Amino acid sequence: MTERTELVEHGRLFIGGEFTDPLSTEVIEVISPHTEQIIGRVPHASEADVDRAVAAARQAFDEGPWPRMTLDERIAVITRIKDAFAVRHEEFARLISAQNGTPYSASVMVQALAAMMVWDSAITVARTFPYEERRDGVLGPLLVRREPVGVVAAVVPWNVPQFTAAAKLAPALLAGCTAVLKVSPETPLDAYLLAEIAEEAGLPPGVLSILPADREVSEYLVGHRDVDKVSFTGSVAAGRRVMEVASRNLTRVTLELGGKSAAVILPDADLEAAVAGIVPFAWMINGQACVAQTRILAPRSRYEEIAEAFAAAAGALRVGDPLDPTTELGPLVARRQQQRSLDYIRLGQEEGAKILTGGNVPASQERGWYVEPTLFGSVDNSMRIAREEIFGPVICLIPYGDEAEAVRIADDSPYGLSGSVWTADTERGIDVARRVRTGTYSVNTFSLDMLGPFGGYKNSGLGREFGPEGYGEFFEHKMIHLPAGYREA
Repeated sequence: MTERTELVEHGRLFIGGEFTDPLSTEVIEVISPHTEQIIGRVPHASEADVDRAVAAARQAFDEGPWPRMTLDERIAVITRIKDAFAVRHEEFARLISAQNGTPYSASVMVQALAAMMVWDSAITVARTFPYEERRDGVLGPLLVRREPVGVVAAVVPWNVPQFTAAAKLAPALLAGCTAVLKVSPETPLDAYLLAEIAEEAGLPPGVLSILPADREVSEYLVGHRDVDKVSFTGSVAAGRRVMEVASRNLTRVTLELGGKSAAVILPDADLEAAVAGIVPFAWMINGQACVAQTRILAPRSRYEEIAEAFAAAAGALRVGDPLDPTTELGPLVARRQQQRSLDYIRLGQEEGAKILTGGNVPASQERGWYVEPTLFGSVDNSMRIAREEIFGPVICLIPYGDEAEAVRIADDSPYGLSGSVWTADTERGIDVARRVRTGTYSVNTFSLDMLGPFGGYKNSGLGREFGPEGYGEFFEHKMIHLPAGYREA
């Protein structure tokens, strides 16, 4: 499995549950980040296509069977989607790797199988969720109902397109909502596989539409008056814009945004285990992951030892064709992302940080948007490379004195999405986890469990995904006052 050469072309859009001709002649050309050649073409959805998709979703929610089916009936359809995803997961992984440069070995796990786990976990949550509950109110008995929020606009990024799509669609559809999925112009090809699966699974007409489009069309969708809920994953700047546009209609929003997460290595940590556990999740998806451990905090008492170990591990990462199963770090998704990383590398040097490994375009790659896995040492947390999300393979090693300073540095960020701590004392690690203000934290590991709440503090977002907390984001709450003395028949 090496370089993809065939051209993938689609001429129709998936609107309201069926493939239909677009209302615009505009086309998206998908470029391989490895070869810099065109590997796919799909229609570019227009605002008129958005109107069609939202109208179909509105009618399906207001008048169609989907919200009125039993939970078991909806679970049966979603289970067929999940099972088909499992059968075709390698096909998903190959397409995603070809589009965004994720190494295929990582794509199978992080892009495909993890997405399947999201669909499966959402089914588990849906089975036990409290859709109605009785309460004793101050003025008498109450019935509290949770009812589907309505039409959902789900906007997903290019770095983990199927994982984020599943994080939004699985709970939304199980809740009884209808959805319009807007996919990134960098990664529209895998969305067609999802559309095929959804069509075959038997979703009723109008329940799901999938539209590839740019930011302008996204903005039109987010601001559509017939959308009841927006679920967005992307940058902080884009998230602010989503919130601004959605607020015009008082549309509810969930935002999963950026991160600058810190992996804290305590003085008693097993360094070999810490390196093995941190490196894959510092440079994951070629550094293009919001949860990536992009700041590594090292005690000054062991700084040189830790710097040497991480520099060696980063420098040994195999860089190359993302479709080669032996590749560990592929190209960035676009030339602009490559240039962004190179600009930050230059900036870090100007700020006084020291490159411990990497820092250039790899000499082994004659083409493609590659940047070497780069580790900066002697980083102060006030530097821009330590405070701003680079979204590339550029990691900061930051020294600290005592544990209190490590927690302070980890917390001293506009972000609060993820983090980890590495120590021989698990209870001590749990104490550190409790003190750092971030949405997801791991002790002596890195994990993201789909049965728990995922989301961020501060600029890392608003609301939660996964678990009952994330499922609850797709419901309205209704309070029904019952007559005094009422007893259920």
